[in-house]
Amino acid sequence: MSDFELLRRYEPIVKYTQGERFFPMSAEAYVRRCSLWVHRGRQRSTTHDEKLIPEGELTLARLGELPPAPTGATYYLRFGHDLSLSEVQHYVQKDLIERRTFRKGQGRLARVGYISRLIDAFFSITLLARGRVPSATANSVALKYSEMPAADKEPVYYGKVFRQNGWVALQYWYFFAYNDWRSRFDGVNDHEADWEMVMVYLYEQSDGALVPRWVAYASHDHHGDDLRRRWDDREGFDLMCVTSLDSGISEYHPVVYSGAGSHASYFKKGEYVTEVALPIAKSFVRWVNRTASFWAITLRQGRGKPWVLPDISVPFVDYARGDGASIGPGQPNAWTPVLLDPVPDWMRQYRGLWGLFPRDPIAGENAPAGPMYNRDGSVRPSWYHPLGWAGLDKVPTPTVELQMVRQRRDELRERHSKLSVLVSDKAAQLQTLGSELAAIRTQAHFAKRAERLNEEIGQLSDALKAQRREQSENEALCEALTLRITQLEAGDQDAAHAHIRHRVAPVSPREMRLNKFAEVWGAVSIGLLMIGLVALLYFRAPQTLIWLGLMIGCFLTIEAIFRRSLTNMVTSVTIFLATITTVLLIYHFFLPIVLGGVLLAGLYLLWENLRELRS
Repeated sequence: MSDFELLRRYEPIVKYTQGERFFPMSAEAYVRRCSLWVHRGRQRSTTHDEKLIPEGELTLARLGELPPAPTGATYYLRFGHDLSLSEVQHYVQKDLIERRTFRKGQGRLARVGYISRLIDAFFSITLLARGRVPSATANSVALKYSEMPAADKEPVYYGKVFRQNGWVALQYWYFFAYNDWRSRFDGVNDHEADWEMVMVYLYEQSDGALVPRWVAYASHDHHGDDLRRRWDDREGFDLMCVTSLDSGISEYHPVVYSGAGSHASYFKKGEYVTEVALPIAKSFVRWVNRTASFWAITLRQGRGKPWVLPDISVPFVDYARGDGASIGPGQPNAWTPVLLDPVPDWMRQYRGLWGLFPRDPIAGENAPAGPMYNRDGSVRPSWYHPLGWAGLDKVPTPTVELQMVRQRRDELRERHSKLSVLVSDKAAQLQTLGSELAAIRTQAHFAKRAERLNEEIGQLSDALKAQRREQSENEALCEALTLRITQLEAGDQDAAHAHIRHRVAPVSPREMRLNKFAEVWGAVSIGLLMIGLVALLYFRAPQTLIWLGLMIGCFLTIEAIFRRSLTNMVTSVTIFLATITTVLLIYHFFLPIVLGGVLLAGLYLLWENLRELRS
């Protein structure tokens, strides 16, 4: 089967959420409607950037002929444009109709606690100060995209086949004109252009047939083992059986649920609460954790276990409901595949960005680079190391694993035989030296020789102990390998989820049944808390700490009622107050408590000692 046929055989089915505006399209159709710009490192705003190629003159071929960007400079494309008044009016009317097809459901802030809401408030304020894509850009791109001919908006994927370590990796890249997660779905960011990727991993059986083993989807803030699911894991991800009308052959294809606006890929449909770490706070978190480690480990304070501050993150909801358009085999919209063999010049040579470059210091609003490169021009790990990207560099194919395990067991058995001889020889030698030492230990003129023998016996005893330990460990390892061989020969497999460290699951329906009041409270609680704090400090209310405590208590009680955890909160408060009361009693009656403790200890010792005399 050719590479092109392999790609078609396992191409994904992608399902979108109602309200999604942008779908996979041809990169060529996008580039034809873009202009090419360069940003010099010394420039601080887009108004001073230089236009190199105007819209209508740029092609993929010209993109592949560009010389490398000068040091400190960045190439980028621009698809959006300034809207005229008539275009704004036309778009607003169209957008109002489109927005009715999407319902957000429960507010995102109602799904998380106060700490996450406070961090979210900080994140929202930073948007005012840092570079971001203007809201008008989303509107202009959406209008321009909607007016494109249907032929230019046909779904396209760019496929590449890699062969590494016995695995055959099928890589599917598809391109979007825009990521409108922030402006459309209250997500993290907006940016022009978006590249997403899905991979299917095959292996060759002993009869030469290629069989699917793993799928891996690119997603938010996950990497390695967490990106992949095993092909037979029906709980982990969805497969769809599609029967060809021409041949009558049924084939299975992985189903991808795309996040609304973000286009992140998920294994199961639903709504996902995504915690996005703030890069700007990573230095602070790193400093706190290093300080805690120094205090607990180096200075040996506390219990010796350092307290770890997690990454400071902001909660967002990614809607991957799968109730909108769908693309792939057996769907209303079919893929147009493009095989990247050889890799075209526009993909190899162009290391710039595929959309607007607003100079966002945390990079979330900057457009992405192409499939081969990161934003800084370095090669993506998913391109040069597709196995390591999904944590498969340490996993042999099932066919190879059986051979490797058998070979390793044979090596250990051979080593075990050698160790048996060495252990036997050393044990006999140690006994001989021990007998000699016993013969000369009481004779003064053999004192130096006895000292040397003691040292030699100690070294030989340590060596014998190490070899016996190795022998014992090898026996246990051989048993484990034999069990693994039996398991592989019988066709048994490990638990499908054994490799996953952080499993991502959609929000359960029960968590989503909070009422409208809870959503409103989640949206206004942090603002009200900040205003209340300012009011207390400004008006200098008497007993400010008491009022502050009452205010925080009211907020916690309201939150507990909405989350149906009032009983747990009352229990926690009761335990907390009891602990405080105990500490205060110990403080005020410390000396009587100590004297009473000593008295009881003395009486206990008298009782035990007298009881011992009587027995």
